[in-house]
Amino acid sequence: MWAGWALDIGRRLDVATGRPVAGDVFAAIGFDPTSQRVLPGGPLAVSTMAGIGEVIAAVVRRWCPSVAAARRAVETAWFKPDPVALAKPLGDLRSLFARLVAAQRLIAVATTDDRAPTEATLRGLGIREHVSALACGDDGIGLKPDPSMVLALCAVLRTVPARTAIVGDTPADLAMGRAAGLGRVVGVLSGVGRTSDLEPLADALLGSVGELVSVPS
Repeated sequence: MWAGWALDIGRRLDVATGRPVAGDVFAAIGFDPTSQRVLPGGPLAVSTMAGIGEVIAAVVRRWCPSVAAARRAVETAWFKPDPVALAKPLGDLRSLFARLVAAQRLIAVATTDDRAPTEATLRGLGIREHVSALACGDDGIGLKPDPSMVLALCAVLRTVPARTAIVGDTPADLAMGRAAGLGRVVGVLSGVGRTSDLEPLADALLGSVGELVSVPS
């Protein structure tokens, strides 16, 4: 989903500014257009949509003759991805989430995405009913790797960090879990992070979230 969005934003900004700004934009947001890979530590992987927009606006200002021209170009090019149309599950998430809930696990989501698209994505994937709590990028809670999100979720679910596991695909996810003192920190390699990115912070590495149910409790 994010690779396609980044490429579209780059093309739209080239047109809106009349200049080849896309390369600088990709570098600033952490996107490799050749491999179409989202870099695990960049804004595209860990920042909010507002934060990504600010990074892009700063790049465009360097290319435009005035602040007003840069603002117009960004406003013309900017759009948000449609997660319901573009998000593709990497496994049988409905079955996975149902099995976790049946095993009396509580599931929460901590994301830097905004709440409205997060809710829409979970509903579109058919798993919203299994998620007991959300902490989102526009909730005003500290962002990853700050532990505030996961600690807030622990409070909502009335559980303690030592009895909580985090599953994530970026170093920021896993660093958040470490900072919060969680009982288990699990990395998944089906997202943006690679083994070298996640292994130093993880108690366990999985090929994808589909393997989660095989992790010993």
